[in-house]
Amino acid sequence: MARVLLTGASGFLGGHLLRELLAQQHTVIALSRSESSDRILHDAGAQPVRGSLASQCSLNEATQGVSAVFHCAANTSAWSRDKAVQMDTNVNGTERLLNAARDNGVDCFIHTSSVSAFSHRVHQTLTEDTPQQGGLSWVNYERSKYLGEQAVRQSGLPFLIFNPSHVLGPGDTQNWARLLKMVNDGTLPGVPPGSGAFADVREIAKAQVKAWQMGLRNEAFLLGGSHASFLVFVQTAARLLGKAPPHKVMPEMLLRVVAHVSEWASLITGKMPQITPAAVALTCHHLSVDSSKAIARLDYSETPLEPLMADTLAWMRETGAI
Repeated sequence: MARVLLTGASGFLGGHLLRELLAQQHTVIALSRSESSDRILHDAGAQPVRGSLASQCSLNEATQGVSAVFHCAANTSAWSRDKAVQMDTNVNGTERLLNAARDNGVDCFIHTSSVSAFSHRVHQTLTEDTPQQGGLSWVNYERSKYLGEQAVRQSGLPFLIFNPSHVLGPGDTQNWARLLKMVNDGTLPGVPPGSGAFADVREIAKAQVKAWQMGLRNEAFLLGGSHASFLVFVQTAARLLGKAPPHKVMPEMLLRVVAHVSEWASLITGKMPQITPAAVALTCHHLSVDSSKAIARLDYSETPLEPLMADTLAWMRETGAI
């Protein structure tokens, strides 16, 4: 069995990757930024190593003696105030990790990118051959994920790249869980008019580990899921929670106005707004993803929305989130 380094192990997808790697009997060295994180990762079965994507020295030490790097850590903020740190994490941090992996002879760099690297500018069903436009996007998250992915492609290291869509499942505390909590609490201000592809976090983790264990290299895989409008998403959640479902979406123009006002106010309060112009752009977009390559080659599975939602809500209940 192999010795691998995992970044983002204390996060949503990273936690599932950790469990999947351990289930396959691999030794997981997990990058950790704090003593509290050390304890959590140790209790989960990983070997924590203190380090940061901002520190080249710590990454050089963390990558010694590992055969593969699973790079899952990322800054997903949609707030303009976070642009600088987001670029440093998603782009410069990835480049530092690549440098360390190259210097230490790592055999494969497994990179969790995102459909955001393609950008909301693309209005067609995404396939691995669709030209990415993230580098042209005004949405900083899209641009940073595009540039981070390009760094991996141009690194000279053997790589695997995965582009998940909207990730949902047990363990979510920040992403769609925030919206689900608002549905449960009756505080959701409105539903955006876009649509998404909701991917099962457990299947994403399995696909990444399987591709690496199969010996695949220098390939990219889109990992999509059940397609649904955000209205259907919220209505499904409301039904499973026993709440009154909404029946219409908010106009995009109204969402834009609210987002701009909220962002201006955040410059005074210093607090991240609940809605930002970047978030509006992403949630008014109609995302469509073709996962056929991953389904055919990795046995990837697209879990239907309702059971995936039910599993997510059950976990949130168990942990007291709702």
